[in-house]
Amino acid sequence: MGDDDLDLLAINTIRTLSIDAVQQAKSGHPGTPMALAPLVYTLWNRVMRFDPADPIWPDRDRFVLSNGHASMLLWSILFLTGTQAVNAQYELVGQPSVTLDQIKRFRQIGSKTPGHPEYHWVSGVETTTGPLGQGIATSVGMAIARKWLGARYNKPGFDIFDHDIYAVCGDGCLMEGVGSEAASLAGHLGLDDLCWIYDNNHITIEGDTRITFTEDVAVRFSAYHWNVLRVGDANDLDQIGAALATFRATKGRPTLIILDSHIGYGSPHKVDTADAHGEPLGEEEVRLAKRAYGWPEDAKFLVPDGVREHFDAGVGRRGAAAREAWEQRFIDYHAQFPDLATEIDQMQRRELPQGWDRDLPAFAADPKGIAGRDASGQVLNALARNIPWFLGGSADLAPSNRTALKFEGAGDLQAATPGGRNLHFGVREHSMAAVVNGMSLSKLRPFGATFFIFSDYARPAIRLSALMELPTIIVFTHDALGDGEDGPTHQPVEQLISLRAIPGLVVIRPGDANEVVEAYRYMLQLRHKPSVIVLSRQAMPTLDRDKYASAKGAQQGAYVLADAPNGDPELILIASGSEVALAVAAHETLAAEGIRSRVVSMPSWEIFDQQPQAYRQSVLPPATRARIAIEEGSVLGWERYVGEAGRIIGMNTFGASAPLADLQRQFGFEPERIVAVAKDLLGRK
Repeated sequence: MGDDDLDLLAINTIRTLSIDAVQQAKSGHPGTPMALAPLVYTLWNRVMRFDPADPIWPDRDRFVLSNGHASMLLWSILFLTGTQAVNAQYELVGQPSVTLDQIKRFRQIGSKTPGHPEYHWVSGVETTTGPLGQGIATSVGMAIARKWLGARYNKPGFDIFDHDIYAVCGDGCLMEGVGSEAASLAGHLGLDDLCWIYDNNHITIEGDTRITFTEDVAVRFSAYHWNVLRVGDANDLDQIGAALATFRATKGRPTLIILDSHIGYGSPHKVDTADAHGEPLGEEEVRLAKRAYGWPEDAKFLVPDGVREHFDAGVGRRGAAAREAWEQRFIDYHAQFPDLATEIDQMQRRELPQGWDRDLPAFAADPKGIAGRDASGQVLNALARNIPWFLGGSADLAPSNRTALKFEGAGDLQAATPGGRNLHFGVREHSMAAVVNGMSLSKLRPFGATFFIFSDYARPAIRLSALMELPTIIVFTHDALGDGEDGPTHQPVEQLISLRAIPGLVVIRPGDANEVVEAYRYMLQLRHKPSVIVLSRQAMPTLDRDKYASAKGAQQGAYVLADAPNGDPELILIASGSEVALAVAAHETLAAEGIRSRVVSMPSWEIFDQQPQAYRQSVLPPATRARIAIEEGSVLGWERYVGEAGRIIGMNTFGASAPLADLQRQFGFEPERIVAVAKDLLGRK
């Protein structure tokens, strides 16, 4: 059998495995794998520098399937290449990532072949995809990270980071706004290590794309400063290979390859129709498609002899040689640049350098205090000085978010200066969060920032951070009514509970400057969880820690800040953020009137809920049922801490446009209101 015959045999194996898996599962998307099998085959077996025997070596090429509904493309290629599984400790476990038995259990419980690619679940998946546009946006973060890593670590004769990022996408990815945001940023930054391949099949779920999508994609991407190529036949391996070679030779621009394809290729009745998109072909159509491929019509999950060996001789041999050469190069690099090599080793294991938290600020007691965002800015600069791979930026709000890194050498990350530590995302909150994901997947420690109200724009990508268990950090400022005159459009009400609802996401709203420090100390030590920190615009009193408890208690999510004599409260006041100071003021007034109260600062529900029961009950003793929660956000959820007998001082409506003091008076966020509610709750006059 000649090479051309083996190529076609391998391509049709990908196609038929995909068809059979979808048919057996009675759900899935067969049409795109049938169309794009030649592309994926060419990428993996002829072009990509990827070693199936070690799928996480740092300088491998990345493959992102942004149109994740076509996941059988990925499961087929991971199986056929023999890609090995890696555990959470980044160790090879001696078994394949995807087996044929798992392909037969496509979309079934417990199988390593879910309906969409899952990063934390299957080795060889570089990012979780499915929500359209997220994959291509995340790939921009990977490309930024590659540029940054190369700028810092590559030395003459030592190209330690020189990989490329390939992302396959469809019409939906290009229609979603997040894709457009990311493409614009990638073009601005000249990310010539990034190649998107657009599956131009003219079909969406509702039918032909002419009903919604008639723009000139090539012109749009040219306007974004991309290099645009076209391959007119998705079955022409030589054309595909030539386009990919042009990408690798192009400097100063990312590349978009427009690939004209036929969804459901080979299916006589469903090719080029929406019927091939999101449902099985049906048994008779499966047989007819296999006949068109010259395949045994009744064979299921057939992997002909020679196919896996053909991949071993292609990507297997090429990838192993590339990895081995890199490993030898890195040994020599270790000898010449030991400090930089140590950084790379630590980064790959998601460790932090020794002394990473030295020089963090400590804030003296001050009744006037400092804004949460200002304290955060000082902490970010201290951390970035100590952690070379800690970097980030804001969605055009760095002066307001206080996220600018200002120490000598920090610099701006731009096309001409890819090693800068300050990213400028532009007014692109959604793609910012996705880019942060991509950078984290490349083992950097990135952060993004914006106003808290715009968490709504970033939330889909933050959700994927949690799903992928990435240690990303998003900095939110302007957290509540402190926006004052900007009015309800800029005053977050439901955003806190919205983010708290995301499984695995750590949400922290510090109560003063020293709690801000402890919040960052906690977040930076997370290895498999994302976090968001929610900060005030206005100054908050810096509490006297000689009088009140240490801010280190914030690392337990909630702690007793101020207490009744002998630790015997008849009332508990629970608050977060700027409302902690209100609770403390109310506590002092109640104490002067002989009412025993306890103040609990609760910056993070998620962290507190993970504490041992004994600790949680020591902070919120079950016997003390009189409780009041105070927070300038939705009241939803606080009942879990105050119980049926408690009260919640929060927001049941949107805010209003007025100075902060007037808003606090109108909505009841004043010590006097807390005292009045406390007395009513206790039956006191």
